[in-house]
This record gives sequence, C-alpha cells and structure tokens, in this order.
Amino acid sequence: MSAYLHCLSHTPLVGYVDPEPAVLNAVDDVIAAARKRIAEFNPELVILFAPDHYNGFFYDVMPPFCMAMAATSIGDFDSEPGELPVPVDIAQACASALLHDGIDMAVSWCMQVDHGFAQPLSFLLGGLDRCPVLPVFINCVAPPLPTFQRTRLMGETIGRFIRNLNKRVLILGSGGLSHQPPVPELAGADAHLRDRLLGSGRTLPPHERDLRQQRVINAARQFVGNPHSLHPLNPVWDNSFLNILDQGRLAELDAMNNDELSAIAGKSTHEIKTWVAAFAALSAYGSYTTEARYYRPIPEWIAGFASISAAPHR
Repeated sequence: MSAYLHCLSHTPLVGYVDPEPAVLNAVDDVIAAARKRIAEFNPELVILFAPDHYNGFFYDVMPPFCMAMAATSIGDFDSEPGELPVPVDIAQACASALLHDGIDMAVSWCMQVDHGFAQPLSFLLGGLDRCPVLPVFINCVAPPLPTFQRTRLMGETIGRFIRNLNKRVLILGSGGLSHQPPVPELAGADAHLRDRLLGSGRTLPPHERDLRQQRVINAARQFVGNPHSLHPLNPVWDNSFLNILDQGRLAELDAMNNDELSAIAGKSTHEIKTWVAAFAALSAYGSYTTEARYYRPIPEWIAGFASISAAPHR
C-alpha cells in the first residue's frame, strides 16, 4: 500500500510555439527528473485526473465528473493516439464506491480523451500503455462547473478506495495553472459552433480540426507579443495555489467560487481542480511532503506552467 503523486501542466503548443531554448531545456529537465522518480516508484496502477477541451465531452451530456471503463486518445496536437489500458474491474469497483459514498460519478465505456490525458502518460511514463490507468474526467471548461469542495471530496473518496488496493498507485493531475486560451463557449455561439458543442465535434473533419488547432497556435503567437490579447497569466495566484498544495490546506479553496477564479486567473484555470483532486486522493494516505516544485509563466504555451511531486510521510 503506497502512493506517489505528480501534477504537471499540459499544453497542446509544445513543438508549435515554444519558449526560448533555455526555458524549454529547463522544462525538459523537470519532466525527465519526474519520469525518473516515477520509474523508481514503479507504479502498478495510475489514477489520472484530467480535463477535456470539447474533444470528448460536449453539451449533449456534460457530467461534472466521469470515470472511464474504456478510453481512447484522439491524438490531437500530435499527442499520442490509441487505447488506454483501463482495468475494468477496478474502475467499476471505484465508481461503485464513489456512488456509495455520495459522489455522483458518471461512467463511460467509450471515453474519448485528448492531449490533457495523453501528455502526462507520454511525458511521465513513456506512453499510453505502460501501466494500467484509471482515467477520471473533471469538467473544467463547460459551465456549470463543479466546485472546489465537491472536487476535493471526490478526490478524497478515490483516495480511500485506492488506499485499500494493496498496490503501488501513481496519482496524476494534468492541467493548469493560470491561463485562458481561445476555448469555444456555448453562449453566443453561431449555429455551426453550437452544433459542434452539442456533440457533433466528436468527429471533426480533418480540415476543421486543423483550423481549430491553428486558431490556438495563432493566439499563442499573438499572446507572446501582447500579454493582454488573452487573459494575462497570474504568477502571484499560481504560486499561492502551489503553497496551498505544499501545506495541505486544500479545504481553504472550498470558499472560492468559480466566477472568482475565472476573474483572477482565467477561465481555463479551473484545470487546477485536477490537481486538487489528485492531492485530495493522496491525503487519504495521511500527511504528505511535496518535492521538486517548478513554476514559470510561459506565454508561448499560454500557461502558468508548473510541476510538483508528493509522497506520504513514511
């Protein structure tokens, strides 16, 4: 019975709009060091908390949380495509435990995931299929959004479940920190975009996906020259959030409402709820210590980019 945690910002812009070589090399070194620590831990199961960017979840049915019984990565932005090795028996038992404890977890037998799930598996484990993985989607972009409190309680419940599995469990959180890329919104959408957000976006024609990706790339290039072309990054907020994780003060976030967070750090900053869920799951093992904290605002990736590991006190 042991656990190790790593939370890492993801970005679809790697290789498309990169920072200067010194920054890119530093990030590569941070990821390589995390990958080495994870290999030494040698996980038997991965719990992966991640968001979606209207690639797998749409407004035809938009749950706050969803656990995969099976999942496939679409390979957007050159992320790794393919099947994720979901252990169905564990996934079913975990979903049942959540419902028994009062957490309304949806399930999916055909979850479609994007770079938010694929990048941490590729960067930190070397591929999608290196270890059995239990994918947990958290809605971070499509209002109404889950609250910090409900996300924390969900993570704690998963933590109690995995604590009893007698396995080495790697807990991953993917996303954040401050950022607001050009993610489409249902409010004010024209008829075509509305149709896509209501579900037809699951099977975008290749030319339309290319156009969508190019809009993000163009927005990043513009943001580098004009930090007010999008919601500005907020290093002060980002580091205060990392301090909360360091000190195990997760419940303090319960008082923050979703509109407040969007105004402070950008609408996509809600991806930090994947980190809250991950640390809440780790807290089920008792007090913990963080290590290898890294943070840098990287406008080329439209992100307050961060990485942090943690383990229970021995």
